[in-house]
Amino acid sequence: MDREVLLKMDPNILVSMINMKLRDFYSNLDSYCDDMDISRDLIEEKLKSAGYTYHSDINQFK
Repeated sequence: MDREVLLKMDPNILVSMINMKLRDFYSNLDSYCDDMDISRDLIEEKLKSAGYTYHSDINQFK
């Protein structure tokens, strides 16, 4: 996913997509970000603006 697509994506759709990927394929957010070659900070900032925070203990944004 490229940076421009991420920045334009609706945060509610984005959180759903990322949580599904975290649940099904990745043990943590860093692994997802490394594999997708995208900044963790960028994802967290985008989702924080919509009220979502990453919880490492459950490996998802809420």
